[in-house]
Amino acid sequence: MRLTGGKHLAYCTNIHRGETWSETLANLETHTLRVRDQVCPGEPYAIGLRLGAEAARELSDPATLAAFRRWLDHHDCYVFTINGFPYGRFHGTRVKEQVYAPDWTTEARVAYTNLLFDLLAEMVPAGVGGSVSTVPCSFKDFIKSPEQEAAMRRNLVRCVDHMAELSERTGRELHLGLEPEPRCFVETTGEVLRFFEKLRSEHPGDDRLTRHLGVNYDTCHLAVEFEEARESLDRLRAEGVRISKLHLSSALKVRFSEEARAALSAFNDPVYFHQVVARPADGSLARFNDLPDALADATAVTAEEWRVHYHVPLHAQLAAPFETTADHLQQALDFLREHPELCDHFEMETYTWEVLPPELRARSVVEQLVAEHRWTLGEFAKRGFARC
Repeated sequence: MRLTGGKHLAYCTNIHRGETWSETLANLETHTLRVRDQVCPGEPYAIGLRLGAEAARELSDPATLAAFRRWLDHHDCYVFTINGFPYGRFHGTRVKEQVYAPDWTTEARVAYTNLLFDLLAEMVPAGVGGSVSTVPCSFKDFIKSPEQEAAMRRNLVRCVDHMAELSERTGRELHLGLEPEPRCFVETTGEVLRFFEKLRSEHPGDDRLTRHLGVNYDTCHLAVEFEEARESLDRLRAEGVRISKLHLSSALKVRFSEEARAALSAFNDPVYFHQVVARPADGSLARFNDLPDALADATAVTAEEWRVHYHVPLHAQLAAPFETTADHLQQALDFLREHPELCDHFEMETYTWEVLPPELRARSVVEQLVAEHRWTLGEFAKRGFARC
């Protein structure tokens, strides 16, 4: 939906199961329109579209794309952002590290992302920018050589070339956001800044890197890294790194104990990675690829606090021993109030609904999404951003 100050808010449809275009459209009709009727009746409604490679190819058929544009007009909906992180199947099977493949070392990732921008340029309304979020280059364990690192930078520049030409031709401002995530090639603010410094040094004076390439700042991911939102966003802003989109999401936070160890088993699932960053009393950080790795580590279980990459509902009030990192999200919105030019694209992303423990999945997915909208709109209103 449209917020004051030219800002746009949506929920990410990656919460819904579906890989084909027909499944994607059915989700919009079955779930998204029902959410819209409760939170934004009679007003233009924004959709944060998730398109995997299969659905994107099918939607690129001219007749199919024209039909979807008519569907958007008929329902007074619009698309301003696409989640281009998961390339393939994202629900109902083991995803884990495969969510990062193909990565930015590959031609497949370039072609897929360019196709998403081709589609987005045809869908985004006049006067509204279009963003795509993507993997943070790769998963750390995938990268073994400087040649792979150089290939990722070259391929991202190729995508920038495509965005720049498409933006010039269509009059749409298009931008790509790398999404820092624990245990990925780019996971912390410092790594983001070093990556952009290297990229810019290889292409001095090319302002397209600033206009078309930036960061999709996920408040769950940076909170898991024990970063402070104000400090992180201020550093990115100071170095001219564009905040392409801000993902509104919360992670698990727990003071570790034997009680916590037992309770964490409810959050261990075979589908997604749940990276852990553990902080002992000395303030150092220990990072683990997945929750079972941390639970089995003798050092991790002595840490004072764990942050777990597990997207929990934004409005959730968790029972002890758990808390959420909603405070990181709120700090990010506080920073936005002071620097409203920072970002215009906002997306709620709690894709874990199917694997949430039963007590967090007592309501339907539509009811959860409505509750997340209301919580988020309340937080925006506290900071002076109202619905248009």
